[in-house]
Amino acid sequence: MSDALWYFAYGSNMQRATFESRRRMRPLRAVSGRLHGYRVTFDLPVGPGERGVANLAVDATATTYGALYLLTVEDFDRLDRTEGVDKSYYHRVGVAVIDRDEQPIEAWTYISPHGKPGRKPSARYLGLLLEGAAEHDLPDDYVRELRAWELAVDERLES
Repeated sequence: MSDALWYFAYGSNMQRATFESRRRMRPLRAVSGRLHGYRVTFDLPVGPGERGVANLAVDATATTYGALYLLTVEDFDRLDRTEGVDKSYYHRVGVAVIDRDEQPIEAWTYISPHGKPGRKPSARYLGLLLEGAAEHDLPDDYVRELRAWELAVDERLES
């Protein structure tokens, strides 16, 4: 399909409510996949505290699981805007993902150069990833890995 592109989501976009309702994306197809050579981090700052959102770091020993969405070019362009590509918050990067049927898929994902060590996911944010992981039937070991992250103190709740 030359008028469609694959997107690999590893953060909150794995959750269908975030991706389809909040971002108004209409995937032509959705399957789970795995990306070798990258590990998920939560090093992108959100607010003044220690909260962070998902990012990828190169790590030859790691595998990151997520959702593969087939998107129209128009939807992908809109997704770029919602992810801040035009402001260089994230960069769109080509990756080779293996889908649930063990088929290689050339896809695009987002990686940010703005990571800050010491950031952690909030309980709310990690919950979005865990919901998305369940919706896409990601491996139990990977779900346990996500659950093992130390949570950030959400400064918005401390008033």
